[in-house]
Amino acid sequence: MSVRVRFAPSPTGPLHIGGLRTALYNYILAKKHKGTFILRIEDTDKKREVEKSEKYILDALSWLGIKPNEGPFSGGPYGPYRQSERNNIYKAYAKRLIDSKSAYYAYDSESDLNKARENLKKTGGAFKYNSANRLLFNNSLTLDSKKVKGIKEKVIRLKIPENKKINVDDQIRGRITVSPEEVEDKVLIKADGMPTYHFANVIDDYLMKITHVIRGEEWLPSLPIHKILYDAYGWNTPKFMHLPLILNTAGKGKLSKRDGEKEGYPIFPLRWKDSLGFKETGFLPEGLINYIVLLGWSPESDKEILNIREIVELFKEDKIHKGGARFDFEKAVWLNQKHIQKKAPEKLLKKFPEFFKNIADNEKLKVSLIALIQERAALLTDFEKESFLFTNSPAKYDINSLSRLDEKKSLQILKYLHDSLNNKKFVLDNWKSEMMGWGKQEGFSAKEIMQTIRMALVGSLKGPDLVSISSFIGKDAFLKRLNSFIGFLK
Repeated sequence: MSVRVRFAPSPTGPLHIGGLRTALYNYILAKKHKGTFILRIEDTDKKREVEKSEKYILDALSWLGIKPNEGPFSGGPYGPYRQSERNNIYKAYAKRLIDSKSAYYAYDSESDLNKARENLKKTGGAFKYNSANRLLFNNSLTLDSKKVKGIKEKVIRLKIPENKKINVDDQIRGRITVSPEEVEDKVLIKADGMPTYHFANVIDDYLMKITHVIRGEEWLPSLPIHKILYDAYGWNTPKFMHLPLILNTAGKGKLSKRDGEKEGYPIFPLRWKDSLGFKETGFLPEGLINYIVLLGWSPESDKEILNIREIVELFKEDKIHKGGARFDFEKAVWLNQKHIQKKAPEKLLKKFPEFFKNIADNEKLKVSLIALIQERAALLTDFEKESFLFTNSPAKYDINSLSRLDEKKSLQILKYLHDSLNNKKFVLDNWKSEMMGWGKQEGFSAKEIMQTIRMALVGSLKGPDLVSISSFIGKDAFLKRLNSFIGFLK
């Protein structure tokens, strides 16, 4: 049987890193087995729907190169792919459950249910509408047809079978066994006629011929409910895989938007309102994919820097971890740097022009600068910061860095270098080796020489390679920066 997987987000806000990983794992599994990747929009909860969320989801997947084979935008043989457009399908399947006595109508008002919750709260109990108390409520199991005629609002609840343990397998966590009294008679069709997640999810997965369900572990408590639904229809279950949580940087709790805001890193792929995404922060799509796939999975080899082709080739479902994956932004940046280093400068410029529009006036200079900076750039945003040091004299000198220099020695170093270049004692291409030889004779360390010249060229003790800067800016600009720093020190 051909592998068919789906990513089924709700348009209730931006796609965060956890949802992104779910989409990626589904996509990789489909690619590995030459199967089908489906995008399904689960938009039955209209009250929580957020404007432009659906477009954001598609844009984020598109930026990462994750292209659905079927979905609301690409079509397919099992549509519609928005749940809000499939209501007649759910009603028909709900009626089948009613007819087989696997579900029932419930007519309880919200106040009745709240009252029951409050009474249980007093005794320290947790409210469940299930086999233990379903006969105490207003439903088609307790009321005759005459009594329900005047009741307008009703829901359809799943009838959990009694005295039969629920067994269901998860490919990551093994067999899960739950007693029926632990499971609630979940609402399948709400009072407004719309299906709940549990019901629509199972019906759609069956009708769309889904073979593997890969989702976050927060849906693990729903698994027994879904198994009962499959059994009620006599359907085979797909293979379930519940991915571990992505934890915050401290490893103490699920990663949240608040964690990102507090510690200054993105958790969304693209900008969402005032929150920058990984794209705007300067990540390559392949850099982010490389990092995200390692949040909960690892290849059998020690290789960490992987492109999508290698990931698909190496991916094995049985290597997905059970334990939570700690988010490490520094590791993500490091992996992104490795992918930047592997790209040709021309390709970087062509694919991400928005990050290079201010670094130089023409394409040739831009490519030259990208090549010079590329080894050091961890993010695409680094290119503009670093290029400023190539194209502009320092506007100021870092005070903390200055305190580490010996002013008298620095003036001697600068004067010798300036005069030697000006009098053509040696040429710009050889300045480093000439200065090292002179320093050895005169008692100056390599560190003293290079730190002094670095301050003159870039204004601090951090920055690009000095030989690269000098080659790019040329002799006149080099001498000008030396002169400026000499003047500053004097």
